[in-house]
Amino acid sequence: MSTQQVSSKEKIKELWAKRPIIVSGPCSAETEEQVIETAQQLAATGKVDMLRAGIWKPRTKPGMFEGIGAKGLPWLQKAKQITGLPTAIEVATAKQVQDALTFDVDVLWIGARTTVNPFSVQEVADALRGVDVPVLVKNPINPDLELWSGGVERIARAGIKNLGLIHRGFSSYGNTQYRNAPMWHLAIEMKLKYPELPIFNDPSHICGKRDTLMEVAQKAIDLDYDGLMIESHIDPDNAWSDAKQQVTPARLKEMMEEIIWRKEDVDNSEYHKALEKLRQQINHLDDEMLQILSQRMKIADQIGQYKKDNNITILQPGRWQEIIDKVAMRGEKLGLSRDFLNKYLDAVHLESINHQKKVLDA
Repeated sequence: MSTQQVSSKEKIKELWAKRPIIVSGPCSAETEEQVIETAQQLAATGKVDMLRAGIWKPRTKPGMFEGIGAKGLPWLQKAKQITGLPTAIEVATAKQVQDALTFDVDVLWIGARTTVNPFSVQEVADALRGVDVPVLVKNPINPDLELWSGGVERIARAGIKNLGLIHRGFSSYGNTQYRNAPMWHLAIEMKLKYPELPIFNDPSHICGKRDTLMEVAQKAIDLDYDGLMIESHIDPDNAWSDAKQQVTPARLKEMMEEIIWRKEDVDNSEYHKALEKLRQQINHLDDEMLQILSQRMKIADQIGQYKKDNNITILQPGRWQEIIDKVAMRGEKLGLSRDFLNKYLDAVHLESINHQKKVLDA
């Protein structure tokens, strides 16, 4: 291993322990000049830890720009030599892994279109055996945590020690606000399932447009994400791919200065005492809610018995719609969002149906 490779690995080791980690660069590497100029401008901001660029671009339809290919790897290598920024790219095949490592790419990530296919993830995992390189796994396109977890586990079994997650949002029917709906609850569930893994937020692919990047980035930091991956281009409006979601390096610097950076904890005894007191109140309220829900289900059992005795169906759509309308109206007045109330009521209703079904089947 060369001295330069040793130095690069030491830098990545230090970077992996840093929080937050900021990754930025163009959606696609287009020309050598564009890659190097973008890298230099990003390095000059003093806000970026790692340079990203799309080398191979899996596109939805044929005929779209699918990346410059392996000839762009020397451009990234040169940009790293000039700026000192470590590099990161997406890989989807064993050949792409090999090519990336040949040109000393420091961090690899598996894209959403690859994570959704276990065969593809396994091919990448097999190519990574015996390799010491950090790997990030993006969430799959569809909202399926098992696929995301499966991708992480396949890469882990290949012996990769430095693993991480990228939350880039999920495709969802009827979604209009975002390019990919964030579905924060799924990312939070993955974060809780793998607390030892750093998780990055990718506002660029969630938003699909630059004017909402700040809002999503700030929420990710508020939720204690470990880093951000934001696309940056020296001339975003004329980018060869995803022009609307990229920002200039100058704008990226402004964003990093505008974000309120939260801390996970603080060495303040008064803060901890106050927080513990409030958490105890939540614990007591949670106990009370469990007792009330238990009582509610006992009443559902009784209703189930009456329905059984009179050969009545379990599901009563009219009655349930009446409950939804009444609770939603009262709940919103109490400061509870309709989205939360719908999810809560759906869960309660399903549990009630299960209780009544057991009574009918007894």
